[in-house]
Amino acid sequence: MSARSLNWLKFGSLVALAFALGLFFAGLVDAPTSSSAQQTPARHADLTPVSAPVLQGTGTLIAMSEGFADVAAAVKPSVVLIQAQRNVNATSSGSRLDGFFDRDPSPRFQEGRGSGFIVSRDGLILTNNHVIDGAERVIVQLTDRREFTAEIIGADASTDLAVLKIEADDLIPAALGNSDETRVGEWVLAIGNPLGETLTFTVTSGIVSAKGRGRLNLPGYSQTSIQDFIQTDAAINPGNSGGPLVNLKGEVIGINSAIASETGYNVGYGFAIPINLVRNVMTQLIENGRVRRAALMVSISPVTPVDAEYAGLDEIRGVMIRNIPDPGSPALEAGIRPGDIVLSIEGKDVNYVAELQQEIGFRKPGEVVEVELARKGGERTTVKVTLAELDTAPQVAQIDAPEDEQMDRSGTVMDLLGATVEPLPQRDADRLGLDEADRGLVVVDVRPGGPSWERLGRTDIITAVEGRPVRTQGDLRSALDEAGPGTILSFDVIGTGTGSPMRRIVRIRLGD
Repeated sequence: MSARSLNWLKFGSLVALAFALGLFFAGLVDAPTSSSAQQTPARHADLTPVSAPVLQGTGTLIAMSEGFADVAAAVKPSVVLIQAQRNVNATSSGSRLDGFFDRDPSPRFQEGRGSGFIVSRDGLILTNNHVIDGAERVIVQLTDRREFTAEIIGADASTDLAVLKIEADDLIPAALGNSDETRVGEWVLAIGNPLGETLTFTVTSGIVSAKGRGRLNLPGYSQTSIQDFIQTDAAINPGNSGGPLVNLKGEVIGINSAIASETGYNVGYGFAIPINLVRNVMTQLIENGRVRRAALMVSISPVTPVDAEYAGLDEIRGVMIRNIPDPGSPALEAGIRPGDIVLSIEGKDVNYVAELQQEIGFRKPGEVVEVELARKGGERTTVKVTLAELDTAPQVAQIDAPEDEQMDRSGTVMDLLGATVEPLPQRDADRLGLDEADRGLVVVDVRPGGPSWERLGRTDIITAVEGRPVRTQGDLRSALDEAGPGTILSFDVIGTGTGSPMRRIVRIRLGD
């Protein structure tokens, strides 16, 4: 017998042995010779309902699901649909309210839709200012489909909040929580009216993704805007604005207000105004119809790592005074200087811009407060400031030079600074309205990735270094060489663009 034949014989023996073992084990387990479906005719099938088995470990999930449903059932009766109506003239072009375009093809009528929620049994309702801004008539619809014409009690553009009132019976107000106690990672529900009539009173879930979000470039943002958002990944879309963000206790912890999206629809980044901030604004709107704000009359910005090191801070905290544009500012009179870092107000730490805005803004004009400051090299001082009343924001604008003029310029390269500068031309100084004391060096180029990258921009004007005026390239080079590589320096800068000059303090660590 050949080797090949012998191999096939061995293979066949193994197959036969496997088949025999299969029959043996099938007998041990009483394997059926035909399927149960074949044995039982379909007309005799047992269709008695059976309970689904509760899988091990799902009890907590079921309890959580029921908790979500209980919260939604408790809060939904407090949520309202808001229709903001106005007439427009024939020259209006594509304006809208809260992302909802004209419902009438005629350009003479617009209707926007948003959300709100009841906060008192006598008919007070909270919503966003941008939901009702410009409306001539506001209609509120409840979950039971009753409709009422609402009175606008007051609105505040800086915090994007508004209070309405309706005359109605059997109203169910929502419970207000404490947003300061809200934790990142906590489950929340967003309730509102996304994308129009067909999706009214929708509930979505998510978590608190972050707190203290600010500096968001949102519609209607201005220098006086107070942004201290709770970020959530609960789905929020146009029409959700003004609706409540609710914790699992059924308490409102924020008002859904904005989304960060290039398309205008939810991509997982929604923002809500914290309810503790809302309470302050709501109280003033109810009592006065407007918000009276106190002010230091300064321009402020977040503290950078370089700012913190310059002031000898052991951590990056506080708020930097970028500029004091008003010579009559109470801050200036109290001894606060541009470049100071505010650490606390009345002993309460301030760690970011919105905290300082709230600590000052919701106090009474004329009130005296203690302000703790950090300065160069670890110096600490406390001053007492008598707060002014904020009427209008100082203009924040930049003055531009024509683009071709910027591109054609050449100047002296400052290697330690990573920028190229030249003396400010007289024609530009005249256009900016600058006097002789403000004449300095204009930045004509910034080296990508260099020390000044993202700190200085083309057409910025450097007027002083560490308080010493610089008028020529030689003045600036001497200041840089004297400090040496790696040193952090404080620069007085005038920004330029399309309006009044904007002054600020910029701190830069010199290169090698």
